[in-house]
Amino acid sequence: MPAPRPMPQPGTPHTPAASSPSAASPRVAAAGRRRWYRQLYPWVLLGIAAGIVVGTFAPGVGVDLQPLGTTFVDAIKMIIAPIVFCVVVGGIAQIDDIRRVGRVGLKTLGYFEVLTTVALALGLVVMNVFRPGDGVHANAAELKVSTTVAGYISQGQEQGWGHFLSDLVPSSVVGAFAEGNVLQVLFFAVLFGIALKLVGSAAAPIGVAVERLGKVVFQVLRIVMYAAPVGAFGAMAYTIGKYGLHTLTSLGQLIAIFYGTSLFFVLVVLGGIAKACGINMFKLLRYLRAELLVVLGTSSSESVLPQVMRKLEAAGAPRQIVGLTVPTGYSFNLDGTCIYLTLASLYVAQALDVHLSLGQQLGIIAVLLLTSKGAAGVTGSGFIVLAATLSTVGTIPVAGIMLLFGIDKFMSECRALTNVCGNSLATLVVAHWEGVLDREKLRRALAGEPVDGEFVDEPAKGVGHPAERPVPVAAGHALPVGGAG
Repeated sequence: MPAPRPMPQPGTPHTPAASSPSAASPRVAAAGRRRWYRQLYPWVLLGIAAGIVVGTFAPGVGVDLQPLGTTFVDAIKMIIAPIVFCVVVGGIAQIDDIRRVGRVGLKTLGYFEVLTTVALALGLVVMNVFRPGDGVHANAAELKVSTTVAGYISQGQEQGWGHFLSDLVPSSVVGAFAEGNVLQVLFFAVLFGIALKLVGSAAAPIGVAVERLGKVVFQVLRIVMYAAPVGAFGAMAYTIGKYGLHTLTSLGQLIAIFYGTSLFFVLVVLGGIAKACGINMFKLLRYLRAELLVVLGTSSSESVLPQVMRKLEAAGAPRQIVGLTVPTGYSFNLDGTCIYLTLASLYVAQALDVHLSLGQQLGIIAVLLLTSKGAAGVTGSGFIVLAATLSTVGTIPVAGIMLLFGIDKFMSECRALTNVCGNSLATLVVAHWEGVLDREKLRRALAGEPVDGEFVDEPAKGVGHPAERPVPVAAGHALPVGGAG
């Protein structure tokens, strides 16, 4: 007969056994719930809504609020270069076989080339089906090109087909960091990381220092992200105040086609790839909702580059995969920009009554495969690349881009959103192909559960939190993956 359980003494709190499921379940339930005001995305959404209201009913005030948005984007750009450097160098330092860097790089570039080709082809099909430019009958000789558009045309004509190759290598290391050129910083970081591996144990302290520097820079990111709602508010108020909601109706059919095509690409094309790799695309979009709202407010995919890298690492993608894939994707995997460039090129041709044969349209696709590479994920870059493409093709008057100038700002938001979705999934896909995707961390992250003891969307915790205490590292050993998450 089992012995009776002892009754708790008066005044002594009764503590259930740690292994008791009933005792653990309240804690698990409490840990799985977050108050709405501790999450980033509701505040960003509130900032966007407030910006729309201010820009609509007080456009002058909205235009004056532009510095709020530009300052926030500049604050993010300030830390992009050091984050890319630290993540890439730290990731390569953890790779046992240096040949793996080349293998991952080739898989990444191959995936990017296939997806951008699909995006360009999708835009080509859509424009030939709906043909929104028919009936405009614009005359290129009568189009008055504004000073801003003339500047875009001048920049576009200066960019040759291989400009991204010449821009890959920085003239100086300091210049790459000072200018915030992500592609050049990535190039130097890869070389630096490989050099650390070749030197061996003598360079181990440098690798450890870079890892710890990365922790500090990510803490700077967490501080800066507190200003995301204010930045989204200022940027959205400026956009609506400057251009007005009425500009959405002047070329509403083209805007609707672009947004619909991008949505189809994300949900069907990317969704199909995600499903094949065992990833739920809808859950991934929900996981990145805060970053997508920041992009919607600022019209810049670069405004969330560091945070996306951090969240993908927290979702189970190793640091070396994140460090190589995400920064590279911001120059070579701009799916949204590719869709826009095809739609815009053919719209200008249709509006100017320029007939293009199938061969000429495929020629435009071939040119776009080159000119779209290296386009930065910032507002206005798509317009510059469009001017460069039309200048290279020669069959469509470049002045025709003036037809799109009024709505380009609204379309840049969709471009940036699609770019972020494509690069985020690409990182997880490459990690899956390499067999290094942590499925348990991915499941917990996409389910909204805490990863490594904390929620990635929560405000930064104070110094001394268990997840943020320094980890002793023996000389010659790299820090464990996930330190920045």
